[in-house]
Amino acid sequence: MSHTNILLESGTNELEVVEFYIDEVGGYRAHYGVNVAKVLEILRKQSVTSMPGMPHPAVMGAFKHRDNTIVPLIDLARYLDRDRIDSAEPKVIVTEFNEVVTAFLVSGVNRIHRMSWEDVEAPSEFLQKTSANSITGVVRLEGRVVFLLDLEMIVADLDVGLAIRMEACTPERAAGKTYTILHADDSGSVRNLVKSLLEASNFKVIQFTNGRDAWEYLEKQLAQVREDGGSITDRIQGIISDIEMPQMDGHNLCKRIKESPDLRLLPVALFSSLITEKLEHKGKSVGADAQFAKPDLQRLSDFMLQLLEARGL
Repeated sequence: MSHTNILLESGTNELEVVEFYIDEVGGYRAHYGVNVAKVLEILRKQSVTSMPGMPHPAVMGAFKHRDNTIVPLIDLARYLDRDRIDSAEPKVIVTEFNEVVTAFLVSGVNRIHRMSWEDVEAPSEFLQKTSANSITGVVRLEGRVVFLLDLEMIVADLDVGLAIRMEACTPERAAGKTYTILHADDSGSVRNLVKSLLEASNFKVIQFTNGRDAWEYLEKQLAQVREDGGSITDRIQGIISDIEMPQMDGHNLCKRIKESPDLRLLPVALFSSLITEKLEHKGKSVGADAQFAKPDLQRLSDFMLQLLEARGL
């Protein structure tokens, strides 16, 4: 089974999820999902070569993929501490995000589901703790619960070099005018890093866990501006948003902002693992002013300052 590359119109708040499963000892089948935009293809189990100094027992080794790319293979069940049954035909899901290609071994793959981000529930605090923060969303499909996995966190945990990076703030960047930035991201660790960097760069940061809450805040601020007078840019100077978020994704949030006569002057930067050469056109189609692939956090701060200063905000 290969990635069918079904195209979704940008900004519709829809996503497609590849549903897969892990069969465990005792007859339990755990259902998981990943955004189809991250999936390059789905293969049969590959023969792997052991790599020196493998950082975790879940890393099985590596195999040669298309264009002779060497791809590490991760036993997802082992990483999640699940006792997987050896099935006759396990599958390998080859993914690309954060500009890195990685493969995950699973028991099998069901199919692709199209849905709205409004159908994705944020995981509870209890679920986050018991899953070691490896779950980003919960979806109920055809009578079963499907957990959307945070594959970026898993890969960063296995290789710290792929985690979001933050350099120390320089005095020149910290000086000057204070800007108010709205930031939306469903990852608590990313919100903390972005907040630390931007505050060190003389930003005031107002944060949200999804695009819907950020949009509702913008609407309230706009209503207040209409009542009191002035401009929305007197209160907010820019927006930074993840793309994948429950309730409302970053593309839909950006589209709403750019279609509003009162809000469209606000610069919007998308900061997501989905920013790749093949998917960058989606952000452009909804009017994003800048797009940055995680984990390069420092470029986000620097370019946001340049963008705001260029617009005279």
